[in-house]
Amino acid sequence: MNIVVLVKQVPDSGAERTLSQADHTLDREDAELVLDEINERAAEEALTLKETTDAHVTVVSMGPDSALDAIRKVLAMGADRGIHICDDRLRGADVLTTAKVLAAAVRTMEDVDLVLAGDATTDGQASAVPAVVADLLGLPQVTHVRKLDVDLDEDAGRVRAERETEDGESTLDAPMPALVSVTEKINEPRYPSFKGIMAAKKKPVDTVDLDDLFPDGDEAGFLVSRTRVVEAVPRPPRTAGTRVTDDGSAGRQLAAYLIAQKLV
Repeated sequence: MNIVVLVKQVPDSGAERTLSQADHTLDREDAELVLDEINERAAEEALTLKETTDAHVTVVSMGPDSALDAIRKVLAMGADRGIHICDDRLRGADVLTTAKVLAAAVRTMEDVDLVLAGDATTDGQASAVPAVVADLLGLPQVTHVRKLDVDLDEDAGRVRAERETEDGESTLDAPMPALVSVTEKINEPRYPSFKGIMAAKKKPVDTVDLDDLFPDGDEAGFLVSRTRVVEAVPRPPRTAGTRVTDDGSAGRQLAAYLIAQKLV
């Protein structure tokens, strides 16, 4: 079985983040970059399937030179091969462009049985890229998955997944090849071992650009982003707030404050 995992390198959500003065987008130059945590769970699910089905796992990431670190981490976890989509023309790519490029990369591989991705990334949180990729590839999509089973007994194979959304829970079944996006509840990712880290240095990583993925494409018609940020202002500092001291009249003071704020 051939599995493709789509991952992204993002700024660490626990670190301070700033906006670029030039275009008001997230400043990635000075940010601490990490493999997105939900994508990491998608990678873990692929590696778990590899252990039980003898699958071949290819990890795909679109981003600048630094994105290679995210690919290498998944290779150190146990993936077999990487594809790095690196092109300065993709800076600031929106959801649709990102999905088109990732879908094109998947098309370069033969006999893909399963595409795995995280439901969302912690920087954009659009939660739309996996669905768009599935549509572009003509694959059945199973999203918001918290538990995944793969049945290879049938000729083409099938996926069966427990799905969780705000509206409830359901179990979905789909033929393979398919695209599955997972939530943070599906597993706990493994830590790369020292042996895995050393082995990752020798695993193949192909670097491709837009010309490789769209050899007949018209660069003038390739719209990287359909939106732009026209203005950004710093978040205002927190105010000191109002302290209520209980001297027997705290209830009245609190009520008066709520009334003044038109909260009651």
